[in-house]
Amino acid sequence: MLLSLHKAVVQFLNREDGPTAVEYAVMLALIIVVCITAITALGSNANVTFSGVSDTMAHVDVVAVGP
Repeated sequence: MLLSLHKAVVQFLNREDGPTAVEYAVMLALIIVVCITAITALGSNANVTFSGVSDTMAHVDVVAVGP
């Protein structure tokens, strides 16, 4: 069983599909890192914007308009 596993691993490493799959995995990982970084930055900017709006609205006097 161990010999067949070793043979399968050697065949996988000798084929050209293995490096291509690894390259795609590395590209996918880099794309995910860039997406997470962008979402984090946009989330922080949105939080600052909404906090500023909230603070501004807290200082506004609300006047009820009646019929």
